[in-house]
Amino acid sequence: MRFLELKEKLKDFTVFSIHDIRKIEPSFYRQRLNEWRIKGYIKKVIRGHYIFSDLVMDEAALFVLANRIYEPSYISLEMAMSFYNLIPEGVYSITSVSTRKTSEFKTEIGNFSYRKITPAGFFGYTLVERSGSVYKIAEMEKVILDYLYFNPRLVAEDDFSELRLNREILREKMDIVKFNNYLRQYKNRQLEKRAKIFLRFISHD
Repeated sequence: MRFLELKEKLKDFTVFSIHDIRKIEPSFYRQRLNEWRIKGYIKKVIRGHYIFSDLVMDEAALFVLANRIYEPSYISLEMAMSFYNLIPEGVYSITSVSTRKTSEFKTEIGNFSYRKITPAGFFGYTLVERSGSVYKIAEMEKVILDYLYFNPRLVAEDDFSELRLNREILREKMDIVKFNNYLRQYKNRQLEKRAKIFLRFISHD
């Protein structure tokens, strides 16, 4: 298979793997990928996953990559908090939650980090379509719960003040009923205590 033929067949793929190629051509020779990478036609993200070198690397593309290179996963924690404008700082690692082991990949495309959550906690995400791509990202209510879950140090309102969370957006856009419904699914008393402190924190000006 010639490169241009492959590119045409995979033109709708933000990221592709050897398995995707072999669905098109079962006898595809893996060494061709190394040849194309050396020529600058493609870039390797992590082992087994590639992108075309002319791919426009915007936020949507990064989120799709994060979902795909470590499945199942969805965007959450600091990156999702930034996405919802809940924190003022820029985030330089694409943070996600997965049912697989905690992992981090530092690539030429970007840094991708994943925190392990129990299968029972893998919910509360939505599908977002942007720039022709679809990715999974936690809903605002789940982003906060994921952050509380992975940060047991948050035990007082002053701890939340240090995060410089945008309380105005949280009060306007976060669904408290949904937040509490999601919280019950964790069945975690310590998390419930942190969530109660968080809700008290955002209620203040």
